[in-house]
Amino acid sequence: MDITFTVNGRSCEVAPDERCSLVEHLRDGLGLKGTRYGCGQEQCGACVVLVDGVPRNSCQLETGTLAGRNIDTVESLEASPEGRMLLAQFERLQAGQCGFCLSGILMRALAFVRESPDGSPAAIARALDAHLCRCGAHPRILAAIEASWQALRAPQGSR
Repeated sequence: MDITFTVNGRSCEVAPDERCSLVEHLRDGLGLKGTRYGCGQEQCGACVVLVDGVPRNSCQLETGTLAGRNIDTVESLEASPEGRMLLAQFERLQAGQCGFCLSGILMRALAFVRESPDGSPAAIARALDAHLCRCGAHPRILAAIEASWQALRAPQGSR
C-alpha cells in the first residue's frame, strides 16, 4: 500500500520502499522547483519546508517517513495571509540577492511569524541561525521578517 501525505494541500502518494529524499521528490517528482537542494547534509537551510507547520530540512527526509504528514513549500506562501505578508515585505525591502537560499529562509520565517511571541531582531536572528546565507541582503531579510511579524500583530484597522 502506498504512503500518502499532503503537499501544499494536495494529496501525494509514494511507494513505501521509496528511498527518495523529500527535496528530490518535490523537485523531480512533483515539479515544485522552489525548494532548493543545497548542501544535502542538513547544514545550509536552503531546502527547508514546513512539515506539519515545523521547519524541516528536506534533503535528508525520506518520503517513506511522511505518511499522514502535511508539507508546505515556498510555492504555498501566497495561500496564507502570513505568507503574502512575508512576500510583500521581502519585495518592499528588496530582501534578496541571488535568491538561492530564500525559499528555505521564507519557510522558516513563515513558521516564525506564525508562532513566535517575540519578534525582536535577536529572536529573528536566532530563528535564522540554521541558514548559512549571510549575503549583502541579510540585514534586509531580517528587517522584512521583523516588519511582517509586526504587521501581522497590528490591529486590523492599522494595516
